Amino acid sequence: MRGFKLNVLRSCEVKTGLNRAHHRGLLYALGVDVEDLGKPFVGIANSYTDIVPGHMNLRRLVEVVKEGVWRGGGVPFEFNTIAVCDGLAMGHSGMKYSLPSRELIANSIEAMVEAHRLDGLVLLTNCDKITPGMLMAVARLNIPSIILTGGPMGSGRWRGRKTGILTVVEAVGEVLGKRLTEEELRELEKMACPTCGSCNGLFTANTMACLSEALGMALPYTATIPAYYSSRISLARKAGEQIVKLIHKGLIPSKIMTLEAFENAIIVDMALGGSTNTVLHLPAIAGELGIDISLDVFDEISRRVPHLANLIGSGGEMDMEDFHRAGGVPALMSELKALLHLDTLTVTFKTLRENLADIKVLDHNVIKPISSPLKGEGGIAVLKGSLAPQGAVVKASAVSEKAKVFIGSAVVFDGQDEALKAIEDGKVERGSVIVIRYEGMIGGPGMQEMLIPTALIYGMGLSDDIALVTDGRFSGATRGPCVGHVSPEAYEGGPIAFVENGDEIEINIPKRTLNLNIDGDVLEERKCRWRRPEKKLRGFLAEYVAVKRAKSRIKD
Repeated sequence: MRGFKLNVLRSCEVKTGLNRAHHRGLLYALGVDVEDLGKPFVGIANSYTDIVPGHMNLRRLVEVVKEGVWRGGGVPFEFNTIAVCDGLAMGHSGMKYSLPSRELIANSIEAMVEAHRLDGLVLLTNCDKITPGMLMAVARLNIPSIILTGGPMGSGRWRGRKTGILTVVEAVGEVLGKRLTEEELRELEKMACPTCGSCNGLFTANTMACLSEALGMALPYTATIPAYYSSRISLARKAGEQIVKLIHKGLIPSKIMTLEAFENAIIVDMALGGSTNTVLHLPAIAGELGIDISLDVFDEISRRVPHLANLIGSGGEMDMEDFHRAGGVPALMSELKALLHLDTLTVTFKTLRENLADIKVLDHNVIKPISSPLKGEGGIAVLKGSLAPQGAVVKASAVSEKAKVFIGSAVVFDGQDEALKAIEDGKVERGSVIVIRYEGMIGGPGMQEMLIPTALIYGMGLSDDIALVTDGRFSGATRGPCVGHVSPEAYEGGPIAFVENGDEIEINIPKRTLNLNIDGDVLEERKCRWRRPEKKLRGFLAEYVAVKRAKSRIKD
């Protein structure tokens, strides 16, 4: 047999030896040839579905990946996993399933790879929870792997400005605020998302794609080549060829995704002003490798890394195609060289230093020089205080200077639906701090994203006059004084559970504080009266909560 010696391949467990005759028989039924048995077996985890715009091109890409695997001397086997479109799941009970789907994705990939003893993996992904779920799986499996995304969506054009999904959601707020007509909204919604791909700004999907590159798990420019560029096809072919080389050389994720690589990813995240959801995903991926990353790490890095990228979702107006033309993630990292760990390995077999040797920024309107940043600190800030003893997160890059210190009266809602109705009915006044609780990881369950309420507030022209605090989370598209991930969450008996209407809440981003300004005795009295609300769950969400509660050791 040509190719590898059989004793170095995991797949030998299903194809070598007298007692594997029936396994070989099944492989022959698939069209595998005798000489193919000596080659690495490569899994291609494809998250294709035709209900997610970011996945429309994955069927085309997977065929090219297979071509690359064959060219490289491997045997490709495609299998599938699920994909939730956060945009379609947003604003209703479906969003409860988005974050939990990350675990389903990781578990399903683990099951397929371990059951069939595959030698390596190409992870064909796009969108919010799929990419982190796949990275969790490869960290857990620790076999040669490479991330390939479907690429970002192109922007629409409407009345002379770029448009995307964020434009549409905020336009609903403009309609409610009488700043736009419903007819104009319908005109806009038809123009806003003109291509396949992950939504056009630096939201969670594109942030995680960029961080896959920064971690060293994706080929350069994987994150930014638009979904509709032909160069993404050649990139897919290279990924297929490269995975076979990774198997040959035994370069596994634990040699790439080191603590230093995760710090590089956080540095890039801060310089980009990426999605706050990275504080969920990066620690989860790192945890699969036994690496601990706390919120404090994010905040420490944020304080010393400047914000350089002027992108939609991080306070700017440039889209992902603009970012790609400016040089993408490699160009950004070249500007950050002095701050990065340059000796980390990547799936190119080169160190980060080698990958960046000849790279430069091609457009400083998109990627600012480190000597002249957009802002002196990174895009995400971690706040702590009497309302969030264990921390809370805000996308500081998307908050105006005027609103970085906000003191207001609490208007409390036990869930997103109540808050949405109040905002739509104009019942939340300027100077209010909307508190949305029981939307945490366990209390939600599933930690719903709050893009719609925040976008409505922005669209109504109130983003500097109304703040939002929640134990849920925000979309990467959120902007304004919106603080999420408040911990402990309400369901765990955190202070956010004891807030009452009219309480004074103080958000101070420069000082990194989030405080509930009431007397300590009053807080203790409320705590004594509090009872955890009952949650009637079944199916997957019930199982998800049971696991999370066991891990957090909540006692009734």
